[in-house]
Amino acid sequence: MPEKDFLFLHIRDLPYFRGFLRAIESRYYQDFDLPSPTLDVGCGDGNFAALTFDRQIDVGLDPWHGPIHEARPYGKYRLLVEADGGTSPFPDEYFASAFSNSVLEHIPHIQQVLKDTARVLKPGAPFYFCVPNSRYLSELSLSRVFGAGYTEWFRKMSRVENAVEPEVWQGWLEAAGFTLERCWHYFSPDAMRVLEWGHYFGAPTLLPHALFNRWIIAPTRWNLFLTERALRKFVDHPEHPQGTFTFYIARKK
Repeated sequence: MPEKDFLFLHIRDLPYFRGFLRAIESRYYQDFDLPSPTLDVGCGDGNFAALTFDRQIDVGLDPWHGPIHEARPYGKYRLLVEADGGTSPFPDEYFASAFSNSVLEHIPHIQQVLKDTARVLKPGAPFYFCVPNSRYLSELSLSRVFGAGYTEWFRKMSRVENAVEPEVWQGWLEAAGFTLERCWHYFSPDAMRVLEWGHYFGAPTLLPHALFNRWIIAPTRWNLFLTERALRKFVDHPEHPQGTFTFYIARKK
């Protein structure tokens, strides 16, 4: 089976500044073992899982009423549960794997969510997740012009509570009952600045989303050709020693 073109799939459905980041993450999951039953911690509207996985995910968990109901039409989850990840309604050691894609950075009570995720995982079960690190904020281009006030505004606008380094995550994971097996940085500072400016250049997509519940009016190759060409280099070579996001592979003790 030919490899999916995740870049086109994501920028066809999302504003480009979100789509090219998600395309990188979708490719990573192709190399992971996710034995069933699998838990998606923070499934949101289901778009990421629908584009990333060929099989159904056993459970999608999310506390937000609107997005989780948007996930249902994709048919990607056997079960959707509207609940907080810190108090999930599942028995101990129920799931054989879990993942959380660009979600944990938004959660103030992150240690509670990690502990409850560990609780519902079987011993030895893998937990995959990705989050921005501290360079997500330190590499912003407009912070050099407007200073710390802009950095704080951007953090609040993107609802990021936890932009920290692997040493911090390792401590949180170990306290919750995980071991950290591996992590790596991706999404270069240059890519981060493309994402930053995309929040402004991508503003016109708000109108079709409000009117038609779709971000892109013409999701075709010809319409997205120049966008795809400009972003391809970031997706084809995503790892970077000073990357602004970090991917983690943890395992339940």
